Amino acid sequence: MYVIRLADGTLRVPQSLTSADGHLIGNAYVEVQPGDPDYDQWLPESLTEEEADSRRRRWEEENDDLEREFLAFKAEQEDA
Repeated sequence: MYVIRLADGTLRVPQSLTSADGHLIGNAYVEVQPGDPDYDQWLPESLTEEEADSRRRRWEEENDDLEREFLAFKAEQEDA
């Protein structure tokens, strides 16, 4: 998940919620406005929505080798 920078400067920061025993409950985005204490921390790694979409598309198009490697590994594990 990426930190997304909206046109108005708002950042959407990914956040996970876990239970007391560490199990994942869910993932969501929290909006951080300019002027919020954590804003400057997240701004340098933020991407516009278009940049995030481009990375996502590139990953989907270029992950064929990695996917084949994973599926081969998975098949080996299932056969063992």
